[in-house]
Amino acid sequence: MNAENGGGFGFAAGMRAQAPEGNAAPAGALIKDTTTAGFQADVIQESRNQPVLVDFWAPWCGPCRQLGPVIEKVVQAAGGSVKLVKMNIDDHPAIPGQLGIQSIPAVIAFKDGQPVDGFMGAIPESQVKAFIDRVAGGDAGAQIEEALAAAQEAREAGDQRTASGIYSAVLEREPENVAAIAGLADMLFEAGDAEGARQILDGAPEAKAADPALAAVRAKIKLADQVASLGDPAELARRLEANPKDHQARFDLAMIENARGDRAAAADQLLAIVKADRTWKEDAARNQLLTFFEAWGMTDEATLSARRKLSSLLFS
Repeated sequence: MNAENGGGFGFAAGMRAQAPEGNAAPAGALIKDTTTAGFQADVIQESRNQPVLVDFWAPWCGPCRQLGPVIEKVVQAAGGSVKLVKMNIDDHPAIPGQLGIQSIPAVIAFKDGQPVDGFMGAIPESQVKAFIDRVAGGDAGAQIEEALAAAQEAREAGDQRTASGIYSAVLEREPENVAAIAGLADMLFEAGDAEGARQILDGAPEAKAADPALAAVRAKIKLADQVASLGDPAELARRLEANPKDHQARFDLAMIENARGDRAAAADQLLAIVKADRTWKEDAARNQLLTFFEAWGMTDEATLSARRKLSSLLFS
């Protein structure tokens, strides 16, 4: 790979040493099947001891059969830093349904009783290992990961030029790096160039088109398109004040609040509908909330907070 820098940012020279893989724990202690009844103990409670990966799969799913042996191999090699729990969605559809699992294979990582990260699809072994390293707190700080973290820090500090340079440098070394592609596309979208963002996303490798980072930016663009036709938020607020059961007004207001960047308020509006009437428009409020989660990202604070509240409503 070339070692050229971009935007004045130099890649870190060192690599942190990885933990040895020779002391793997027995497979039976690390990998198990679970059920709807066992999910609380096997995943929620166990994730308070170490990260637990939940592999949602089905016997008829070809990509699931591809991913299964790969993820089991990497979990065993990780020597107990994570555990793997497998859930057959045909036999146990309730949990994946409530968590918004819409395609398989899907893997969600839990820590301290909460979902913190995930991916979809039969990704290569190298990507599975990088995911587990990241979740387990291992050597996810290789040069590319450190560069991407620096790009995110630059964005949060308002230094868009530096962030753009870092993403470009990453793509020089890894042209198919979806985090960098998604980062650039998201920056364009946030700057008001939705069409430019679409073009960046369209250039992503076809094999990685379903990656969650790319899906999140696409979801943002879709939400912005929807909000454009919603109308006056003040009028919606007046309708809601006059009739708190006006779920359509509350739903539309949630969409506008999300577009304004008030994710917590948007989530609370939809959660209020879920609490009042799950059947409204065929569970439209919960489905829209899941779309928000996809747009915000699985580890976003608003996603994690709203997912906890949603779980409390659904599972209590």
